[in-house]
Amino acid sequence: MPKFILITGRTAGQGEALPKGKESEDYRQATECIEMNPVDRERLGLQAGQRVRVRTAFGEAVLVLREKELPEGMVFVPLGPGANALIGAETRGTGMPDSKGLEVEVEPLCG
Repeated sequence: MPKFILITGRTAGQGEALPKGKESEDYRQATECIEMNPVDRERLGLQAGQRVRVRTAFGEAVLVLREKELPEGMVFVPLGPGANALIGAETRGTGMPDSKGLEVEVEPLCG
């Protein structure tokens, strides 16, 4: 299965949805997604809007695939519940877990 490099971060959509609360549908939609280059998406036979399983050595999350102009081999997940499941908890004394540069697998969700 092809591996990708995970980058996480905050988005403008999160900022707009935050006043409605982290339990709101707008915030959920802003954070429960993964962005991928169209070439990578096509290579995997995936469609934008499709739910996919994303795995790291720390855990996995089910996210909605969005197409975005990113470098090939890189994916982006907004910080939130999905990203938290992927990045692990170890901080090595920094107070912040590694949230960039992790290796991930992306596969279609069957069913």
